[in-house]
Amino acid sequence: MNHKNGLQSVQTMTVSALLCAVGIVIPMVFPKIWVGPASFTLASHVPIFLAMFISPAVAAAVTLGTALGFFLSGLPLVIALRALSHIVFVMIGATMLKKRPRAMTFSTGSFFFGLFLGVIHAACEVVVVTFFYFGGRLNSATYSSGYITSVLLLVGLGGLVHSMIDFGISVAAWKPISRVIRIPVNAKAKG
Repeated sequence: MNHKNGLQSVQTMTVSALLCAVGIVIPMVFPKIWVGPASFTLASHVPIFLAMFISPAVAAAVTLGTALGFFLSGLPLVIALRALSHIVFVMIGATMLKKRPRAMTFSTGSFFFGLFLGVIHAACEVVVVTFFYFGGRLNSATYSSGYITSVLLLVGLGGLVHSMIDFGISVAAWKPISRVIRIPVNAKAKG
């Protein structure tokens, strides 16, 4: 390994560790909105989106680190498992960006990419909550509201909106970061 590759590896590992740290801290300290089985933690997806923009390996590490943050924060198991389900949409997105790094260079392309990932993201979370719902492991208020309201609308549609907001924050943060980051990256930002 030459000096340049070694330096890039250290930089990649450092960025991954920093994003993991942020991903662990966010569920512990950022404000949350609770509605039935759905919880929305402000900017909770930003570290994993930023990691996804870098590479599949960084995306996997940060997603697992962020899920650990949800497990350690004392939140209910269903929420921590929803965070773990993020590995699906993050790996799909990181792999797509690796193949087409310019996917986010146009505003409309970025929007539709985020929407595509948001649908996968919400669907994975709905699957997790569905297992808990039909396993009788959620609170009585959730069952009073019914499956459609509690799971499909709050977790599914609410999760899609939350994902799109965090994706927008991530893209806005990525544009200036991508101009100074010194490691190889998947996503090329619009100049």
